[in-house]
Amino acid sequence: MKQSRFFTAVLAAALMLSLTAPLAAAAPAAAPDTGVTINVYNWGMYISDGTDGYLDVNKAFTEATGIKVNYMTYDSNETLYTKLKTGGVSYDVIIPSDYMVARLIEEDMLEPINFNNVPNYQYIDQSFRDQAYDPDNAYSIPYTWGTVGLIYNTKYVEKPVTSWDLMWDEDYAGKILMFDNPRDAFAIAQFRLGHSINTEDAADLQAAADELTTQKPLVQQYVMDQIFDKMQREEAYVGAYYAGDYLMMAEENENLAFCFPEEGFNVFIDALCIPKGAANKDAAEAYINFLCSPEISGQNLDYLGYSTPISEAKAYMDPEMATSDIAYPDAETLSRAQSFTNLSPDTLQDMDSLWLSVKATGEGNTLLFVGVGLALVLVVVLVVANQTKKKKMSARKGNKK
Repeated sequence: MKQSRFFTAVLAAALMLSLTAPLAAAAPAAAPDTGVTINVYNWGMYISDGTDGYLDVNKAFTEATGIKVNYMTYDSNETLYTKLKTGGVSYDVIIPSDYMVARLIEEDMLEPINFNNVPNYQYIDQSFRDQAYDPDNAYSIPYTWGTVGLIYNTKYVEKPVTSWDLMWDEDYAGKILMFDNPRDAFAIAQFRLGHSINTEDAADLQAAADELTTQKPLVQQYVMDQIFDKMQREEAYVGAYYAGDYLMMAEENENLAFCFPEEGFNVFIDALCIPKGAANKDAAEAYINFLCSPEISGQNLDYLGYSTPISEAKAYMDPEMATSDIAYPDAETLSRAQSFTNLSPDTLQDMDSLWLSVKATGEGNTLLFVGVGLALVLVVVLVVANQTKKKKMSARKGNKK
């Protein structure tokens, strides 16, 4: 898409400013409005928004570049994929996880990034480049990384916590929260069974589904972002979720604790990408570049609690966050971690089908009981109506005599 010389000049200036100086010092006045608005589609609660005095990233980007941000959220990679696949809305920037990046590349759903427009890519640590999901570093740039583990409330869970078994503990029936997406839910069951989280074996998938079916009666609710309120308000005592979100929850409830289960856990990278056919690709790359500034990344992730792929960003973070052993676990802990890979379409279809079966377990019995109950009510109504009719007929006969 061709841009005016004015927009191109503003974009170039914005790129240089983010490289050379802190935002407040470099841009005392807001940049002129370019007339461009980008659509950003991100996970819920996954950018610093100005809360509690933290940086409002989108506002700062607009002030620095004159490019406005229309910000929308989703709750899972699968929701993102479905939205992109069905169309109807054009997005300029999305933030899928590693395995979903691979799937989007495979299905030709991403634009290659023009790295001339993203000079801040130089700050991405080498260890986060050349990843299996994007081996040529062509379609994605790391935004954050993190892990999945056990969150529990120490007021109610007094026993030692080391294993995913806690998610199947009958002592906490009705107080357990489980992921509401198949990939994360199956992974927990697979870790517990000692299986690979990237298995393509149908028997392994069925075994994981059986574990989840066994767990279902203990689960209060399948959740994504709803876990925040439920754990912070102590409506639930045990849940599986992302370490970065745990750090945010723990600020609201000091009784919450976190465990990297001994059987293993998922480690992931969430990446900045541009969907195929994005209307504002240059502006999208300016946004990506802005997020890759060490200063912006540091202030952003200081609020989020997730881990930065930019070592230099830690200089702009609270030292307690920058050295957190939850956000930055040691090598020994990470040795138990596994990353998701993109599964074959047949395996994904099987997993989705099994997941629907797990969630539907017991619902048929409920419907049966409701049906039987309605039938009994109907029988009673008919009996009463019939008796009333007989009484009326008897009364009429008596009157005729």
